[in-house]
Amino acid sequence: MFLSFRGEDTRYSFTGNLCRALHDSGIHTFVDDEELQRGDEITSELEKEIEDSRFFIIVLSQNYASSSFCLNVLAYILECVKRKRLLVLPIFYKVDPSNIGYHRGSFGEALANHEMKFKAKMDGLEHNMEKLEKWKMALHETANFSGYHFKQGSSSPIF
Repeated sequence: MFLSFRGEDTRYSFTGNLCRALHDSGIHTFVDDEELQRGDEITSELEKEIEDSRFFIIVLSQNYASSSFCLNVLAYILECVKRKRLLVLPIFYKVDPSNIGYHRGSFGEALANHEMKFKAKMDGLEHNMEKLEKWKMALHETANFSGYHFKQGSSSPIF
């Protein structure tokens, strides 16, 4: 199982607890090491972990889309899921799936910031704008999967 999440949002809280519970249940879960996320691009090691996984949990939190790394991982996961017909379970952690799918709130702001950075660079603009569209589609697709919803103050998931 591969676990995708925004480290600064949930590594030492929700995702840390989830990972521990999966491990305690005997489920091998790949959790990226903080060192793997130093750059924006996915490493070949991480691509291999994604390719070798059969199930994906994606913890979508407030700042998930602010990370180009997370968005690259998400897009790559969805490519594998389509190609291999694998399972994806999104967890909407204190976020509304419609804001993710329609790029509103923090997700819309993050995508707008990425777009501004890409336009400011100008170098490789066409490639970067294609990447941005890929990210938008990945977020939209993920928001449409059936998943778990964790809201502020709730002690159990809402299905």
